[in-house]
Amino acid sequence: MIQRIQTIYLLIVILIAGILPFWVNLWSDAEGNEIFAKNDVFISGAFYVSALLALIAIVLFKNRKNQFVVNRLNMILNLFLLGFFVYRSLNLSGEISVSEKGIGMLIPIISIVFLVLANKAIKKDEDLVKSVDRLR
Repeated sequence: MIQRIQTIYLLIVILIAGILPFWVNLWSDAEGNEIFAKNDVFISGAFYVSALLALIAIVLFKNRKNQFVVNRLNMILNLFLLGFFVYRSLNLSGEISVSEKGIGMLIPIISIVFLVLANKAIKKDEDLVKSVDRLR
């Protein structure tokens, strides 16, 4: 059923991963130039793949086990993206003036939170279906 709460969570992930990184800056360099996701092909590709995986998970509403697995893959991708941001922020030092981290570095964390909520709702639906099948 596509009108479940996990669909709302996955739509939020699509909006957060597909649109937000291109409006908020990820970090600012020493000269004050703001770096967005569109400035780096790897980062923008990872955000697009994350949004695409969330869309695929919405489409897989009939097969909850596959939906659960796709959400797990999306969480792993967001963890890699978060690790890349941490690595990048730790290696930005080395210049005389300090670089500033932007709010965009928190986007993978927010996506992971909503993916975990979606997986909990999917697991709850799966348990409900299994309990109904047991009564027959």
